Order: sequence, then structure tokens, then C-alpha cells
Amino acid sequence: MRKTNITLDKNMKTTAFTQKHIELGAKMVPFAGYNMPIEYVGIKDEHNAVRNNVGVFDVSHMGEFWVKGPNALAFCQYVTSNDVAALVPGKVQYSCFPNGKGGIVDDLLVYCIDSETYFLVVNAANIEKDWNHLCEIAPKFNITPGKELYNASDEICQLAIQGPNALKIMQRICDAPVEDMEYYTFKKCTVGGIKDAIFSTTGYTGSGGCEVYVANEDADKLWKGVFEAGEPEGIRPIGLGARDTLRLEAGFCLYGNDIDDTTSPLEANLAWITKFNDVKGDFIDKDYMLKQKAEGLTRRLCGFELVDRGVPRHGYEVCDAEGNVIGVVTSGTMGPTCGKAVGLAYAAAPYYKLGSEIYIKVREKLLKAVVVKPPFFK
Repeated sequence: MRKTNITLDKNMKTTAFTQKHIELGAKMVPFAGYNMPIEYVGIKDEHNAVRNNVGVFDVSHMGEFWVKGPNALAFCQYVTSNDVAALVPGKVQYSCFPNGKGGIVDDLLVYCIDSETYFLVVNAANIEKDWNHLCEIAPKFNITPGKELYNASDEICQLAIQGPNALKIMQRICDAPVEDMEYYTFKKCTVGGIKDAIFSTTGYTGSGGCEVYVANEDADKLWKGVFEAGEPEGIRPIGLGARDTLRLEAGFCLYGNDIDDTTSPLEANLAWITKFNDVKGDFIDKDYMLKQKAEGLTRRLCGFELVDRGVPRHGYEVCDAEGNVIGVVTSGTMGPTCGKAVGLAYAAAPYYKLGSEIYIKVREKLLKAVVVKPPFFK
């Protein structure tokens, strides 16, 4: 690891692990109001470490809200697109907050602790926006912000241990069996001597692993435990740069790029987390989305691979063969694992369908691409 002299932006927040990143020589950048490590030795190298072995991300900048009480389920059902009633204690669900105008406030994870307790994990850049959105709706469900709805974002730290060797390593410091846990489940257990940690088989890389939530005061203990446990495998810290290339190869959406306040869940190819059943009942934008579904989508997010040489980037125009603009690239990169230039883009109907030929405008040149289904790596 390189040692560097780092001057941190004093206006930025820090996480419980910031000092560790600095000591390890990470390149620190402002991200969502926090000083965060973008890379340690290089994005490609770190990306491959996670795909093939194991790596550790500081994701303590994420936000965490508790929703409790007899109306917790009804509230969560109304503010999210997925069916929260399908959850049982120990299960996690990917979902989003519709904004009431046909767009998305944020995407999030919903944890069912018990029938009256839910734990919501939201994006760092949207903590304040999400909190205000929920506080506005809470009184309609007799939920009081600061009581039944509680913002714990500044009290919790989180490490994501990702990669094919992650669970084997973490088993060494967990007092409960974790190696064979199903994807998108969690348990409260002792991790590295820290009682009641939330151990969750979730992640944003497409390579398996877990995310562990503990109180800020236990941060040093968690970091030490994880890195000592993974020493035989050469466990290493990973920056947010590789987190982005890993998630893009897996085809996962990034809020602010692929989804935002102007994209509906159906347009974002998130129909699988948008439920219209009787158990779900009413929720924000339900009627809007039912209408959109019935009328058919005019555009949709799709994955693509470049056929011609080049690298697609956020904001590049998507065109048809004649050069008419039919959409926009939302995320793009040269995938370190798949070895191809890949991306996500909104394309007009019918171009978003699998197998369609589209063209990405790169420096005034039209580069041929084909619409494919993510993930982009095998």
C-alpha cells in the first residue's frame, strides 16, 4: 500500500473507518458528502481481487432508518414499491421509494426484524431527502419521526466483505453458521466479539459475500476482526472506484445515474420489485404505474455491449443506424472481468429489446452496440 500525505476536505463527513483508509494510503475523494476512499492500488486490481478472492468496502456512508410499531408494515407497504408483507424475520428485500410524480426518490434495502420492526438502508447521497420524504408521510400512519421512525445513520458503521471467499473467512469470527446462508437473508449474531451485529448476505458486486452493521464504537473491533480472519487469503480493502465497476458488470442500478426522480421503476427495468397484488394494496404511484404498464413503455433501461471499439460513458447519446437520438447512456465502462465495453442506457421502444442493434455516439462517431441482458460477466 502506498503511503501518501492526504489533506481531507474539512466540510466533508468522515466514517468510523476514515483514519484506516488514510493510514493505508487510499486516494480519498468527496463522495455524497463524505471523505471516501476511491482506490488503494488501482481500480482494475481491486476489482479482480473481489471477483476472484475477497475484498472489504467501507460503506458506512449509507443511511439507516428504523420503522417500528403496529403500523410499521402498513407504512412500509405504502412508501415502497415491493411487497413488504412477503418478508419474514431474517429476510431482506430490494425495493424503491416512488416519489408521487412517476419517479424514484431512492432505491433501498428493507430488512424485516419482526412483524413490527423494519430496518431500511438507503443511499448516502439521499439520506436527508429520503428522511424528509418519509417524515412527510409518517403522521398519516400515526408514526412519529424520532420515535417509531428513527434515523440511525450517524450511529451505525458498515463493512461489505465481498467475493467468493468472503463467507468462508467471516465464518471464522461469527458465532452462528453463516457460510450457507441464502442470498438476501440476515441474522443477528456475534461478529468478531461484537454482540448483536446484523450479518446480511447482501452486496453490490455480483460476487457474493456479506454486509455487516455494527455501532460506530465497535468499528475498530470489526475492522481488526475481519482483516485478521482474512489474512491467510490476502484480504484487502477496496475503494469505491472498483465498487462501481463491479456493480455495473453485475447490471445493478446506481441512483443518480441509472435511476432518479424522473425514471419510473418500470422504465428502470425494476418491474420485479413493483408489486400490484391485493396483499400489497395501495402505494405511492400505484395508479400511475398501472397506467404506464397498460399503455406500454416508451423507453426502458437496458444493458448493452459495444461491438465497435470504444468506451461508453454516462451521458453519451444512444442513436439508431441513421444517427437519430433514441436514448442516453446512464453508466458505462470497460469491464475488467468481462473484458468488454459495457453499459446501461435508456432506449426508446422498440430498441430496448434484447438483441437490438443500437449505436453509441462517442466523439461524433457512431459505435455499434447490441442490447444484452446483464450481468455482463459469466
